[in-house]
Amino acid sequence: MIFFWLKESIKLIGRAKSSFFLSLISMSISVFLITASLISIQLSNELQRNIKQNVSINIFLKDTLTNKEISQLQSRIKSSYFINTINYIDKNQAAKEFIKETGEDFRKVLDYNPLPASFLITLKEGYVEKDSLNKVVSIISGYNGVDDVVFQQGFVYKILSFIKRIQTYIFVFTGILFFISIYIVFSTVKLVTKSKYEELETMKLVGAKLSTIKMPIVLNCILIGIIAGVISLGVFYLLNYYLKSFEEIHQMFSINNLYFLVLVLGVGPIIGSMVSLFSLRKISLKI
Repeated sequence: MIFFWLKESIKLIGRAKSSFFLSLISMSISVFLITASLISIQLSNELQRNIKQNVSINIFLKDTLTNKEISQLQSRIKSSYFINTINYIDKNQAAKEFIKETGEDFRKVLDYNPLPASFLITLKEGYVEKDSLNKVVSIISGYNGVDDVVFQQGFVYKILSFIKRIQTYIFVFTGILFFISIYIVFSTVKLVTKSKYEELETMKLVGAKLSTIKMPIVLNCILIGIIAGVISLGVFYLLNYYLKSFEEIHQMFSINNLYFLVLVLGVGPIIGSMVSLFSLRKISLKI
């Protein structure tokens, strides 16, 4: 029976070439748009993760601290539950970085180094939020030997707020595209079903089972979904090939190949089966 359904689903392509191409075009557009939206969500999450991992906080130390006290303070901070990485910058290294960045050598004017030693820390991803950052700064500021805790507060908060807004827009846009895509495919399947109305009525008269009437159409839609996935996959790889000339953008948009393959090739058949079953729900053996 399964082979019969498959055979009939393939025959449907030859019997209705125009409706097949219409279905294929609408399905390909749907698969491309939905996949692009889902990838956009993943990329926005990846972008947020990268930004959070690179948010650094400077912990300036008091000049009165001994090397032993600095080592003890570093161990204490490093063991904190919110710390990802910690690097110690002594006074000499701080002076070199200041001269390199500003081009001004204060040693020509001053006979001492006014720059304090510091720790440069990054936080675990879950703690790079406005409330969490304020709490972290408050905790670290209370440690003995810490003179000041500084980070680009306004800039970081604006970036985090911007990313959240972008993610919200992407989720809304993805939802809209999904329903539009479903409607496009649904309309196409209904059109195909109407074009085969006489054939379906004939099958009823000769005593065909309901599964014999519906399953070839469902399998045909799944087949169209698979072909649409392959077409969309080709389009994505062409875009990927074009982006290779823009190395930074290409690295940003690189995703797991297996995940990408399963996503693109899986969306079409899922949409095809869901929509076809829904659009054929009213077909019965009643004459």
